[in-house]
Amino acid sequence: MPPVKPMLAKSVTAIPPGMQYEAKWDGFRAIVHRDGAEIEIGSRTGKPLNRYFPELVTALKENLPDRCVVDGEIVIVHDRRLDFDRLTERIHPAASRVKMLAETTPASFVAFDLLALGDESLLDTPLATRRSALTSALSTARPPVHLAPATTDPALAHDWFERFEGAGLDGVIAKPLDLPYRPDARLMFKIKHERTADVVVAGFRFHKSGPIIGSLLLGLHDAHGTLQHVGVCAAFPMKRRAELVTELDPLRMPDPQDHPWAAWAEEAAHESARLPGAQSRWTGKKDLSWVPLRPDRVCEVAYDHMEGDRFRHTAQFRRWRPDRLPESCTYAQLEEVVRYDLAEVLGTPGGRPEA
Repeated sequence: MPPVKPMLAKSVTAIPPGMQYEAKWDGFRAIVHRDGAEIEIGSRTGKPLNRYFPELVTALKENLPDRCVVDGEIVIVHDRRLDFDRLTERIHPAASRVKMLAETTPASFVAFDLLALGDESLLDTPLATRRSALTSALSTARPPVHLAPATTDPALAHDWFERFEGAGLDGVIAKPLDLPYRPDARLMFKIKHERTADVVVAGFRFHKSGPIIGSLLLGLHDAHGTLQHVGVCAAFPMKRRAELVTELDPLRMPDPQDHPWAAWAEEAAHESARLPGAQSRWTGKKDLSWVPLRPDRVCEVAYDHMEGDRFRHTAQFRRWRPDRLPESCTYAQLEEVVRYDLAEVLGTPGGRPEA
């Protein structure tokens, strides 16, 4: 019975041998319960998602076995690749807005594990057996419900790792073949791309625990020389967070009106520029205020991939770059990933690879 928390993965730096390999999908993790006419789509935290994806409720009834529990990912495809920004737009309080988006940017469901079928729980069943049962259960499934491609060939997994990024995927997931399903346990392995970029540090937020650094606000200059907010880096030891307050204090600006992001508090300003601090339905009433710094310092950060013109996830601080000028930190330094058609990832209808 719902809610059920999904099994999770821990990060490793290389693809391990002797496992089942799948692409890492960049969407909303979801566990679907079906019992006849009843469908419940549960989020990673167990909250129901039915109202946000009405088109999937219909599609899942048409494509899943009559009684089952399936683990997978909700994604939106745009211009032949995954589009996480359009996916987040679906979490909207207005039913009319959700209905319109369901028609204009319909979602898909990519299934990659089977937790129960009929009266039988498969939680203690090895992955290899669950995969075989899932393949059989979705043998007649059609878009927008897909069976995630999987392989036990590490060479093919390496090939996927390189090629599938161009379709907006995150990397590769490796799963031991004898692994039972353990909700909320990090027993799988994820291998993600990592790149580095030199960015301008243009502000910071205080940590929720007190007057120490919570996160650094990062910027890159666009083709017009405008400094755009591209994300944050936030993983620092507590001692280092305190040291950074003193270290950055000389850069604090007494008059924030001179800052490139001075208009951050004006909602309309976010329509034409990337600025920090915009309220959204994700942040709610969370305090998004920040301390502006003179955009004079440059640091190197590691990131996995870009979502449009920003870092998709929190970047990782690597080092200060006193040898770099802030104006030299532009989007041009970022590696451009070769585009890849998502239809090629999912293969033939139903998500079954052709080979």
